[in-house]
Amino acid sequence: MHSVHLVVPCYRESARIGGFLPDLCREMTALGGVQVQVVEDGSAPEEAAAMQALVENLRASFPCLLPVKLLPKNLGKGGAVYAGWADADRAHWLAFVDADGSCSAAEVARLLAMRALGEATPKALFASRVKMLGRRVDRLLKRHLLGRVYATLVSELLCVPVYDSQCGLKLVPRAAYEKIAPRLKVMGFAFDVELMVALLDSGCQIEEVPIDWQEMPGGKVRLLRDSWRMARDVWQIRARRAAGWP
Repeated sequence: MHSVHLVVPCYRESARIGGFLPDLCREMTALGGVQVQVVEDGSAPEEAAAMQALVENLRASFPCLLPVKLLPKNLGKGGAVYAGWADADRAHWLAFVDADGSCSAAEVARLLAMRALGEATPKALFASRVKMLGRRVDRLLKRHLLGRVYATLVSELLCVPVYDSQCGLKLVPRAAYEKIAPRLKVMGFAFDVELMVALLDSGCQIEEVPIDWQEMPGGKVRLLRDSWRMARDVWQIRARRAAGWP
């Protein structure tokens, strides 16, 4: 049984993941106990075929890499993550990491290695882009400022003391996730927020782990459009939570 099921959600990412995925598989092989699954989130047929070919070429060298999961339609980042977690095959931990390599494979390994295997009630570990403890964060100023505004919105509206809810690397105890899965409705970029609040409400502790992070070109997030959507989702999460979920 593998201890961690690590999902890499992808939507039109075959051009960017090629440099990151081999490094990730090498680090996960060295760490041990990790399955890596790429979830192709309903891209065009040509893109899906390119992703499938890329993954299959790597699988001969990396047994930890599972066949790519092809979703018939675009579900959103959260939908892709949850679709992959549904294939976890009894893993004790569920994780995801963004495909662009902003969080390096070495940092993924460092965070996964922090999981507390012996604890009766293990904590979830959320990567955080905060310049402390010697960590390096290279990020466009406008994205940093928007991120701080969004984090403040999340903290104030949902009453949770979080610095960075949106960093694309998270590790969750499987047992804690299974308790809250029925109430998770947000499938877009704000799914991290709903996941975080649902975990906290269920009694699962979350530790934010500072990581090294570097902005990569070609991101899918559009600042104005997606910021509005994410703010709307936070309002809806707040309303559903106040009503007792789901």
